[in-house]
Amino acid sequence: MDKKKIIIIASSIVVILCACLGYLYYAFQQKSSEHQELMKLAEMDKREMENEYAQFAKQYNEMKTQINNDSLIAQLDKEQQRTEELLQELKQVKSTNAAEIARLKKELATVRAIMRGYILEIDSLNRLNQALTDENRQIKAQYSQAQTHISSLETEKESLSDKVAIASQLDATGITVEAKNKRGKNARRIKDAKQLEVHFTINKNITAPTGMKTIYVRILKPTNEVLTNGGTFAFENRNLEYSMKRDIEYTGEAQNIVMYWDINEFLSKGTYRIGIFADGNNIGNATVTFEK
Repeated sequence: MDKKKIIIIASSIVVILCACLGYLYYAFQQKSSEHQELMKLAEMDKREMENEYAQFAKQYNEMKTQINNDSLIAQLDKEQQRTEELLQELKQVKSTNAAEIARLKKELATVRAIMRGYILEIDSLNRLNQALTDENRQIKAQYSQAQTHISSLETEKESLSDKVAIASQLDATGITVEAKNKRGKNARRIKDAKQLEVHFTINKNITAPTGMKTIYVRILKPTNEVLTNGGTFAFENRNLEYSMKRDIEYTGEAQNIVMYWDINEFLSKGTYRIGIFADGNNIGNATVTFEK
């Protein structure tokens, strides 16, 4: 082989080697760049997890200071400690440790689910009555609104309890009083009346307890004296005289009631006041005026 051919072959080999080295260098640079990008993403993912763990721990602490329930506070304290421990583990793990990062990410999902469960548990305390569903919805917030819900929990609970108590009271309406003479006809003058008939309706109420009820009626004369035979009933930490009482079986449906007072004294003209009571509550009031 002459010298010229040797030079040409050698030059070709040098060119090929340079091309191969250039390609290898380029490939290395590309792989290094991709690796750096992956490292950045892994570090960002780790920081995001740390922030979320820290936020959960803070929320648990805020929840404990805003409720008055020793058992629930103890449970929240336990979950807060666990969350803080997981946060410390995460801080000590390198972002390149894929196995540990994956494990702590799974633990984070568990913490998130537990937090959501406590929010739902606290929210359920306010479900006191189906009739108040619309108001209950007002205290249902999304996960990020947990602090606002918990701080208002005790106030909402007291408010709902009061409303349930009011909604379950009986209600007497359509109260009328008729004066009857000795023949059972309407008396033209109150002084000729021998009996007073009190008519009213106990309204339908699906939230009120059913069963036997004692209905008390008080009739006050124009002089503010009670027509009574001496019987009393308890009302607001005191005993009141009643004119009439009657036991009924309340089923939750509307019920018409008629009660009678036999007159054994002189009654003057004027305005008479009628009060109806049941279950320790004043469930209806009316007035009637006899002109003569």
